[in-house]
Amino acid sequence: MKELLIHLHENSPKYKQIYHSIRTLIENGKLKANTKLPSIRQLADILHVSRNTTLIAYEQLLAEGYIRSEHKRGYFVTTFEPIGVSTTIQSEENIFTADPNIKVDFRAGTVDQQAFPIKAWRKCVNEVLKEDTVYTYGDKQGDSLLREKIAHYLLQSRGIATSQDSIIIGSSTQQLLMHLAILLQQEYASIAVENPGYDGARTVFQLNRYQINPIDVTAKGLCMNQLKKSDSKLVYITPSHQFPTGVTLPITERLQLLKWAHDQNGYIIEDDYDSEFRYQQQPIPALMSLQQEARVIYISTFSKAFLPSIRLSYMVLPTELLYRYKQQFSGVEQTASSIHQRTMAYFMERDYWDSHIRKMRATYKRKMQTLVTALQGAFGESIQIIGPYSGLYILIQLKYSISEETLIKRALDHGVKVYPTAHYFVKEQTHEAMLQLGFSNLSTDQILLGVQLLKKSWS
Repeated sequence: MKELLIHLHENSPKYKQIYHSIRTLIENGKLKANTKLPSIRQLADILHVSRNTTLIAYEQLLAEGYIRSEHKRGYFVTTFEPIGVSTTIQSEENIFTADPNIKVDFRAGTVDQQAFPIKAWRKCVNEVLKEDTVYTYGDKQGDSLLREKIAHYLLQSRGIATSQDSIIIGSSTQQLLMHLAILLQQEYASIAVENPGYDGARTVFQLNRYQINPIDVTAKGLCMNQLKKSDSKLVYITPSHQFPTGVTLPITERLQLLKWAHDQNGYIIEDDYDSEFRYQQQPIPALMSLQQEARVIYISTFSKAFLPSIRLSYMVLPTELLYRYKQQFSGVEQTASSIHQRTMAYFMERDYWDSHIRKMRATYKRKMQTLVTALQGAFGESIQIIGPYSGLYILIQLKYSISEETLIKRALDHGVKVYPTAHYFVKEQTHEAMLQLGFSNLSTDQILLGVQLLKKSWS
C-alpha cells in the first residue's frame, strides 16, 4: 500500500489522529494482516506533515503490537483478533483518576493499561485452568515451572547463575522481606538502609524490632564510609536503580560492599525492583552476579515490569539461608496465587515475557523523554531533574523557597497530582523540596497537559 488517506483536523495533535485512524482501520478489519503500510516518508508526504509526526504514530502502533517492522522492508499490519475486553481497558482519553477534579495524576507504581498484553495473558490463563495443580495451595516454595523460568531469565538478563531450588516465590517484596526479617533476627539486631530509601522495607524491619541505621545516598549511591562505621551487618539496598534517586551503584562501590559483607560475616539484601527499564544503556549485572561467596540475597518483582495486582515477587537465597528457610517455614503455606504463578510460567515459556519487556521499554522510554523535554522547556534552569535515564518515574527539585506541601497543594488546585518524597527520608529533609512524578500510565497528551498545568501552578 502506497496510499493511506487520513482526514486531519486542527482539534488534536496530528500524530494522535494518524495513530487512532490506523488503529481503527486495523481493529475494524479494513487493514488486513500483513498489509504493507506506506513508509514514514511516504505517509508524511501524503498527509503533508513532518516525518517526525508519522514516526511517532508508527512507533506507538508498533509498541502496542498493531504493526510490525521488518528490516529493509517496512511496516506491516499484524494479526488482530478482537477479544471483547472494552470494559476492563480504558480508552486513552479516559485514563484518569476517580476524582473528576484531577486532570493528570503523576502517580508512580502503575503500568500502561493500553499496552498490557491481555490477549496473551488470557490465552495462558485458559491453558492453566485446565490443569489440576491450580486447584491446590501449590508448592510452599513456589511453582516449580515458574522458578525454572525465573532462573533462566536471571542468568540471561541479570548474570545470576542459580537454580530453581534456590528461588522462593511470594506475594510481594514486603512479604518476602517479612520472612527474611524473621529468618535473620536471631543473628542480627540491626539493619542499614538507604537514606532516602524505600520506606516499605524499613517498615517491615521496624515491625520485627530491628534497629534501623540510615546510610546517606550520594552521587555514587550508598555512602560506604558511613556503612563501615555503623554497627549493622545487614544492609538493604537498591543498587541498580536506587529508590528513589535513580543512582546506580558503581562497580568500585559494589566490590567494596561485597568485601564489607565478607568481613562482617553479614548479608546484602539486593532489591532489583525495575532493572528492566534502562533507556540509555544496557541493564548492568546484578550485585549477586559479582559475589565470590554467598553473601547476597536477591529480591525482585513482577509488579513494575508487568502488573502490580499480579502479586508475584521472588527472592534467591544463598545455600546456608535456604536450608534454614526450609526448616523454619516448613509449616507456612505459599502466599501467591497458584493460578497466577503457573500462568506467568507459561507466559515466560512461550516468549511473551521477552516480547512484552521490549515493547514496554520502548513505550516507557518515549514517555520519559516526553516528560523530561516538557519539564526542561517549561522550567528551564529553575528545575533539576533526577533519574531521567531509567525507571518509571523521575524526581524533580525546584530551586524555589517553597515547601513540598505547598507545591503539592498548588498543583492540586490546578488539577494535577504530584507526590512527596519526605517519607523516603529517615531524617528530616534539609534541602529544597523534591517531588516524585510517575508517567507509566499517562498518554503523551496527558504528560504535556500535566506539565503545562504545573507551570501555571508554580509560576
